[in-house]
Amino acid sequence: MYPRVFRVVALSFTTMAVALASSTVPVQAEPGSGAHTGVSAAGTVAAITDRLARQLAAPLAGDARRAGLFSATEAAATGTALSGAAASPALDGALRQANRDVLAAKGLPADGPSLLRLRLAHPDMRAALSRGEAPLVAAAPADDVATTVTAYAGDGAKVLLDARKVPRQPVFVVEVDTAKALPLGLDVLRSVLDRHGITGAQPAADGGYWATQVRSVRLNDDKEPWIKGDAEIFGITGGFGLDGKVAVDTVTMPYLDNDGTTYYPNQLIVHFSAYKYNLADFVMMEDDGDTNYQSLAVALASALLTIVDGGAYVPLVNAILNAIPASWWTDDPDYVDSWYTLSTATGGQLNGAAGNGSMSLAPYWVAPL
Repeated sequence: MYPRVFRVVALSFTTMAVALASSTVPVQAEPGSGAHTGVSAAGTVAAITDRLARQLAAPLAGDARRAGLFSATEAAATGTALSGAAASPALDGALRQANRDVLAAKGLPADGPSLLRLRLAHPDMRAALSRGEAPLVAAAPADDVATTVTAYAGDGAKVLLDARKVPRQPVFVVEVDTAKALPLGLDVLRSVLDRHGITGAQPAADGGYWATQVRSVRLNDDKEPWIKGDAEIFGITGGFGLDGKVAVDTVTMPYLDNDGTTYYPNQLIVHFSAYKYNLADFVMMEDDGDTNYQSLAVALASALLTIVDGGAYVPLVNAILNAIPASWWTDDPDYVDSWYTLSTATGGQLNGAAGNGSMSLAPYWVAPL
């Protein structure tokens, strides 16, 4: 559960303040918002991709190029988008339906782009694929601690693979392109929060202000299954705005590609010009395919709308984490780590509260323009 070899995007919601009320009305998704408001009738992303893997097994065992799917060489190298362009009408329909189901399962607009892609599970499988060995097709399991992976052969037979040992036979993985899904998800999240009183906070920094700079960052290598691919990390920075209302910000970290690797971005992640008490918290999470952004936004808004400034700083990490439905703690979205009570004076090497990551931080003065 949490990072594998991944691309990272830390999300901490563009500077926004939560409009608080003494009594909170339960947050509900509004009709006509364009985004799906509930769990897909077709099931979770894992169930949808597993079903599609079974449907693709026969075409992939034959000639994928003739089937109009993709170039097997291209898919082996970088992963290839799966769109409704297959030569077979039945396969074309299956691809289009699967993408509609995935958009619904992730709480994204129904008119969104194709999010499904296919990739070779491991570089070591390229040689067997080039020799013409028929590949298996599988979907990445939703459970990071799974001991087996269910794959499908060309005749539709199930093949159980060891989740910790790379198989000799090539395996194609059907998955969600999380790098493409994340911007769509952020748009949904911001839209939902805006509709429920979360508006932009205005920094007061005419004479410059202090920020927190990340000198280096490292997330632990947790030896996840070989079938797991890229994921997108998002983080939530929370504190109290200058008006005393809860505020959250967003920041992206596109350079953070791999777990077990130290990066030196010199990036600013907290801008204290918009925070009362000069204190903020930072929570890192990841989307590796199953995140429903609509549900996440509603849960966060419901939790944050209950917090009132009592005249002293109150950490928001627990409120944020408690807003996440219990079912998501398996793999959707993964909790990576959290850093409590960052201040204008915070510096040095700080391990996250969960022990999954560490950052070297330093105060940074942002001069006025």
